Amino acid sequence: MAEIKADTTHQHNVSVPEDDVPVQKLQKPKRVASLDIFRGLTVALMILVDDAGGEWPMIGHAPWNGCNLADFVMPFFLFIVGMAIALALKRIPDQLGAIKKVILRTLKLLFWGLLLQGGFSHAPDELTYGVDMKEIRWCGILQRIALAYLVVAVLEIFSRDSQVEDLPPGWFSIFKLYFWHWIVGAGVLVVYLAALYGTYVPDWQFIVQNKDSINYGKSFNVACGVRGNLDPPCNAVGYIDRKVLGLSHMYRHPAWRRSEACTENSPYEGPFRKDAPSWCYGPFEPEGILSSISAILSTIIGLHFGHVLIHLKGHQERLKHWISMGSVLVVSGIILHFTDGGNRVSKRATILLYFWVDISNFRYVFLPLEWIGMNAMLVYVMAAAGIFAGFVNGWYYDDPHNALIYWIKKHIFIGVWHSRRVGILLYVIFAEILFWSIVSGILHRLGIYWKL
Repeated sequence: MAEIKADTTHQHNVSVPEDDVPVQKLQKPKRVASLDIFRGLTVALMILVDDAGGEWPMIGHAPWNGCNLADFVMPFFLFIVGMAIALALKRIPDQLGAIKKVILRTLKLLFWGLLLQGGFSHAPDELTYGVDMKEIRWCGILQRIALAYLVVAVLEIFSRDSQVEDLPPGWFSIFKLYFWHWIVGAGVLVVYLAALYGTYVPDWQFIVQNKDSINYGKSFNVACGVRGNLDPPCNAVGYIDRKVLGLSHMYRHPAWRRSEACTENSPYEGPFRKDAPSWCYGPFEPEGILSSISAILSTIIGLHFGHVLIHLKGHQERLKHWISMGSVLVVSGIILHFTDGGNRVSKRATILLYFWVDISNFRYVFLPLEWIGMNAMLVYVMAAAGIFAGFVNGWYYDDPHNALIYWIKKHIFIGVWHSRRVGILLYVIFAEILFWSIVSGILHRLGIYWKL
């Protein structure tokens, strides 16, 4: 289980807690506020796109091709995880102790991922709990983070013996110091591209298992018989998940249901077209196996940015390296037809936040996001996963829709603005993101944090 800890010193560092480091070696570094703010921004974006994306599809996940605001959230998370690994593990001298800590944290992430996205919790709208184990969803956001964290953290631990405090001169010296990281990253990329373009995808069929669908129990066939196809029904990502995970353990409401091929209301959700292809009714796992393997590379890039923060002591040196590498990644992304949009944006966001917060001292402007970032797991569980709203909705009068959450949405936001779209957007910004930033700020003052 995650731990809720009280710290009366109000010194909360990215590095590991005191009990992991001998007292005589403990020297608490200055906390990198921009990393907390970036983490808080990412959690806030997740709440925004999840709860307002249905009314504002331009900020929700792209149905397939394209890159909307929601598509940046996962790359942001992975990038932050990579930076945090560099900052935290550098202060654990015991290799075996570091490995134990990494494995324990991975198991905690998997536990919470299965609990929140595996089907046990149905918050905030369905006041039920539990899942048929034949239909549990194995993959999810925290599960993907757990995989990337485990691989990159272990890589960092085993390659740490060759690290030095003072780098030799030269822009590439830091790359040479961590060359094994880039070899693994290149290997991940090769495996991903080889599987994506080399896997033969045969025809497949499925039975609609969504009990709320009028097609429940109906069987559909999807014709493929291709190799290297990147369209929704016949790509290698979905094929591998269907074979390894099984159709009954995959996500049943993929974003492709909002595509023009499936619904006339695209990009909004709506009834399927009469001529909608069969795959529109099928499942697809957005956090599946092959795409989660590729996520390791995003985490390695974040790890490198963390190493820059550690080894380069001056602000100017750090910014020069980050901007140079960010520019290379931008050009690479353009060459690859914007297929790495989320990663490019995460580098820019990190550089800007570091400049504004840690160099220009505009930290107070971002305090609400910093507070969320300090208690990111709490806000993720309670707000992004809907646990708090589900609890409040559990107390209603006569009808489940006569609950406080529904009343606030209807009368304070939607009713005042006479617009469901505007009302929902403002509700998410003020009643969720701002509310939880205030709660996080109070907990910060009390020195209470939920840590994995």
